[in-house]
Amino acid sequence: MEGALAGPTAQLARTRRQLTSTSIHGMHSGLPPVLAPSLTVLALALLLDLLFGEPPNAIHPVAWMGRAVSLLLRMAPRRAPTCQFLFGASVTLAITTGFATASGALLLVTARWPWVELVVATALLKPMFALRALGRAATQVRDGLASGQLQRARQDLRSLCSRDASDLSEPELVAGAVESLAENTSDSVVAPFLYYALLGLPGIVFYRAANTLDAMIGYHGRYEYLGKFAARLDDLLNLVPARLTALLLLIAGRLAGKDAIRGWRVLWRDRGKTESPNAGHPMAAMAGLLGVELEKRGHYRLGEPIEPLDIAAIDGAWRVVLVGASLAAALVAVVIAARGAWLG
Repeated sequence: MEGALAGPTAQLARTRRQLTSTSIHGMHSGLPPVLAPSLTVLALALLLDLLFGEPPNAIHPVAWMGRAVSLLLRMAPRRAPTCQFLFGASVTLAITTGFATASGALLLVTARWPWVELVVATALLKPMFALRALGRAATQVRDGLASGQLQRARQDLRSLCSRDASDLSEPELVAGAVESLAENTSDSVVAPFLYYALLGLPGIVFYRAANTLDAMIGYHGRYEYLGKFAARLDDLLNLVPARLTALLLLIAGRLAGKDAIRGWRVLWRDRGKTESPNAGHPMAAMAGLLGVELEKRGHYRLGEPIEPLDIAAIDGAWRVVLVGASLAAALVAVVIAARGAWLG
């Protein structure tokens, strides 16, 4: 009788240990293995970005997010700020969680076919960050100024930022390009990388959706109350990435031969001068590194006018951004590798 019970008892003990191990693994990872960040997927997505840039809007998930937001906003209440705020909060949560959940579901569905899963994961990850597109947009502004086509440069600045460039002078256009390069290093590179490393594909999709909503409705004016929740969510999600970006830019600037000590001093002094609680950090760091003064009329002045605001400033900013983005990619690779080693 004792011998007869020994087999089932041992099996029960083994099962219990397996369940405990699985529970601990799940608690530590927080994600099923198929949803966890992958060095292979990240490397392939980076390669695609460097070789081809952004996919067409027809197959671009961020463009789909924008169309979904526009469709939902047609039903927005016209009056009553409280109703507008609640509607905007509902839209924000629906878009962010909806797209994040859909991305996770696609990976779970394709998990039984590893090569299909790899292709899907890479195809979904690539549009969530944009390094080559950032450099191309800055280069277009630079080339327009270099050829004396001020109006062309004003039009091209719209690819980098949403400010009205119709009457900006050449130094103001340079400042706008440099500021946008610095700020978008956080929004379009460092923050997406960080959320992918910590939360996998659903995490980076959630971040990109929130960032897209902020860009569309998170500002004063027509969408004051509709976009307030989206704007605050974006601020919250960028608290750490913006400060990490400033630090990476300082290190990158030092590697690129810029004055990192001045960059730190300007960062410490001017980081809080922008309306955004986050944008001032990478922009002030860049202003200090380049020795330029970045001004947005009626809003802020960052840095010191030591060097002129000419196309050389755009070139210098882009070099710093490239080195900073490389550092960010290396840091994220270390985080993903360490995460994988810790979870076994």
